Amino acid sequence: MPNRMYNRWIIAIAGIILQLALGAVYAWSVFRTPLVKGFGWSISQVTLTFTIAIFTLGVAAFVGGLWMRAKGPRIVGITAGVLYGLGVFLASFSNHGLIVLYLTYGLLGGAGLGLGYIVPIATLVKWFPDRRGFITGIAVAGFGAGALVTAPIATRLIASVGVLQTFAILGIAYFILVVGSATVMVNPPADYRPAGWQPTYAQQNAVRNYTLGEALRTWQWYALWALLFLNVTAGIAIISQAAPMAEEITGVSAVTAAGMVGIISIANGSGRFLWAWLSDFAGRRWVFLAMFLLQAVLFFAMPSVTHFGVFTLIAFVILLCYGGGFGTMPAFTADYFGSRDVGSIYGLILTAWGCGSVLGPLLIANIRESTGNYNGALRIIAIIMLLSAVIPLIVHPPSERREGRFAPPQARPSRG
Repeated sequence: MPNRMYNRWIIAIAGIILQLALGAVYAWSVFRTPLVKGFGWSISQVTLTFTIAIFTLGVAAFVGGLWMRAKGPRIVGITAGVLYGLGVFLASFSNHGLIVLYLTYGLLGGAGLGLGYIVPIATLVKWFPDRRGFITGIAVAGFGAGALVTAPIATRLIASVGVLQTFAILGIAYFILVVGSATVMVNPPADYRPAGWQPTYAQQNAVRNYTLGEALRTWQWYALWALLFLNVTAGIAIISQAAPMAEEITGVSAVTAAGMVGIISIANGSGRFLWAWLSDFAGRRWVFLAMFLLQAVLFFAMPSVTHFGVFTLIAFVILLCYGGGFGTMPAFTADYFGSRDVGSIYGLILTAWGCGSVLGPLLIANIRESTGNYNGALRIIAIIMLLSAVIPLIVHPPSERREGRFAPPQARPSRG
């Protein structure tokens, strides 16, 4: 079917469904206690599975961005569904050893996550040149909201059929959802413009299209990488321990704590859209500055909060900021380096997600095991967030030249 016959909103809906299935990985904390109790593994050992999955995601997203340039989004998305579904399904054989859980859910599933994650982002930014911040927020909102659906379902499945059988059931469901959604993911024609939309002079000339190699020769690429890495480190530390942390600090039951996982997943999803939408008006830099300062205050306060409602509210706002980083960064990247190669340029920036997934969960899990509580880890993260606020204050767009000349003043980006 020719690309011109595709409705971009149908592709957007398919992208959201795809991301919802992939975002189920954020419900990992509901598996932690059953795995620890069922097999005698430590908290750190079980948490490492989540870390491997997200680290692999970051690497695979870069590979997916490069592969999409050559073969298009459909084949990459279908492959993602096969790997992700198979990885989660095979995790049902983890009773044969912890290494099986690492290789299946962590490595194989993580590869599917990364290949699939980049597909809607890189595809929809081309279909929606008129709504860049809005659509990149929408494109990743589904991923953040994935745990909202998965956490309560997985909790009830674990209670009725056990944790291993739950992996098998979910693996089949993920395969169907991701592969089905990927079949409609296509790039628009090279000359595509939305009906009735004409780019302004500033939009046509705001930034030249950098290649991946050119972007890597600017310090701004590394600054954007650091922004995402630091934001991920904070938020994913909470995600990886959300349910057991709520149980320990506030004294609620496992079922109630699992409900909180679903609630904060709403923040993860909605933050991706809300902060991205706000960045279209306030500027990307100032959005990141606000998120870092807000998180610094909340992480300092978190250890002293014992009321479940207040604790959930704090976690909710932190996850709004966590999601906001993912919603804002694709547009931030396109602002600085153009949209033509955003799949590979942003795909490589997503390795910051993988690196943050190593630092955040392991930091909080190891300090919890060594001290017997979460207080020290939460305050360390608060300090990290405070220091991180320096980066959005100093970052600015790369100097733009065309054929050896500076772009005219009116053509420079208007956003931070």
